[in-house]
Amino acid sequence: MPRLKKLHNIPVPQDRDEANDHIARIGEIEREIERISADMKDELAAVKERYEARRQPLKEERDALVAGLEAFAAAHRRKLAGKSKTVRLPAGEFGWRLRPPKVTVSRKIDVIAELEERGLARFIRIIKEVNREAIREEPQAVADVPGISVGSAGEDFWVKPFFTEKEDA
Repeated sequence: MPRLKKLHNIPVPQDRDEANDHIARIGEIEREIERISADMKDELAAVKERYEARRQPLKEERDALVAGLEAFAAAHRRKLAGKSKTVRLPAGEFGWRLRPPKVTVSRKIDVIAELEERGLARFIRIIKEVNREAIREEPQAVADVPGISVGSAGEDFWVKPFFTEKEDA
């Protein structure tokens, strides 16, 4: 919702009937926004599909060229690279790169217990953080703790029109 400070010359209802009319108009506007958004998404999807159709053959050609270059490089690796993992040519370069090792941990609790048992606590990370949810539940318990303040996030005005669909003629 827009902030009232930023609005100029806003229509302010003078009674409940005018407030009801405002809500009805807000509902009409929201439905029209949804229709426009749907139209926009349909058009964007059509444009994306058109461009994807133009890109696809180029992507396939590029992938085939890369695969061919990789096969060539693998067959001639010793002659091409020597001690280096990069081959520089006038049009560009290619090479090999080691991926970093991947660590997978299953049954985390069991692994932590095993690491502790073996004296390998250096591989265990302990994370401490303030539990904001608990503080929201018991703000009085931390009222005098320096560095913690619990306040209201403010108040928002909301409007929820009842969407009574008008039949399109």
